[in-house]
Amino acid sequence: MDEAITRWRAAADQGCARAQSTLGGIIENGAGVAQSDLEAAQLYRLAAAQGDVNAQHSLGCFYQEGRGVVQSDAEAYQWLRKAAEQGDACAQYRLGCSFDGARGVAQSDEEASYWYRKAAIQGFVDAQFNLGAQFESGCGVVQSDVEAAYWFRKAAEQGDADAQYKMGHIFLSGCGVKKSHKEAARWFKQAADQGKAAAQFYMGTFCDRGVGVRQNNLDLVRWYQKAADQGFAGAQFHLGSAFEEGRGVAKNDAEAARWYLMAADQGDAEAQCNLGCLFSEGRGVAQSYVEAMRWYRKAAGQGNVDAQCSLARMYEKGYGVAQSDSEALHWFIKAADQGDAAAQFNSGCMYEKGWGVEQSDVNAVQWYTKAADQGHAKARRCLEILFK
Repeated sequence: MDEAITRWRAAADQGCARAQSTLGGIIENGAGVAQSDLEAAQLYRLAAAQGDVNAQHSLGCFYQEGRGVVQSDAEAYQWLRKAAEQGDACAQYRLGCSFDGARGVAQSDEEASYWYRKAAIQGFVDAQFNLGAQFESGCGVVQSDVEAAYWFRKAAEQGDADAQYKMGHIFLSGCGVKKSHKEAARWFKQAADQGKAAAQFYMGTFCDRGVGVRQNNLDLVRWYQKAADQGFAGAQFHLGSAFEEGRGVAKNDAEAARWYLMAADQGDAEAQCNLGCLFSEGRGVAQSYVEAMRWYRKAAGQGNVDAQCSLARMYEKGYGVAQSDSEALHWFIKAADQGDAAAQFNSGCMYEKGWGVEQSDVNAVQWYTKAADQGHAKARRCLEILFK
């Protein structure tokens, strides 16, 4: 190795661009020599000035990252453009990113797509993904779901997990391709196998519902567990649900509470609501109406209907809070406005009886009718009595 480096250095000292570029790479990586970004940058500059495409690309990267040189997006752009114009795919991609993010040049979606396409045609996976994203959004190109799917697939077929995940969504929605749950599952699984948490969550959901794959409780737990271990809130909620219901695992309320808490702390409304239920009933945790109210309130504030109804009942009974019919009605109406038939019925009852509000048969009939239209039997009977 020492002898090879000596030969490269001798050739570099004689002005050989290829030797300067190669030696720059050796020194940049510290391969058999002391690593030095400063010396590597000096060698890259010498070779780049002679038109060496690899050196131009490397020097552009150094300027972008401020390695061995004073960071300068403008200088980076100049050198990357020289390499890109010689056909260097990575430089073309980086040039596209420069136009995308206005780094050293005025922002331009059209210029970004121009360079992304050049790199994508050469098989550069990141450029293929970015070009797919541009066709998906219509930035810099005419929007086309078909073209988006084409470029995302190109990247996915090279093993890019993000692109595989996108292909899963594309087949799930049928945007630019024929809708297929089976194909969606195939792509999600490829991304999931590479550790992408969102794809693992989808695989758990598919196994849970039997969509695109055979329904399997053991597999749903396995996939939810993988995503949950990476902190994916939706998977943590569903894993908690599996433990609460005993699906694919032994029923365990304490484990359910543990996973619900992780998801709830991330703001998952369903987990917050279910955690409230566990505290209310003392399952898996010490019974506490105060804690139940805290979690119900968080979920209800996000519009979770079940939590709004539970919060209303807590106020109605005075559990964990001062009893208040007016607060109970407030939360019943919140849920009723979202179409919950039970909440509509309860709102009707409170108006009919004047609990927490001025008595009003008109408002009672209004809410009973909404509930009855959804098949609520008690609401129908109340309407019959009112109209006798």
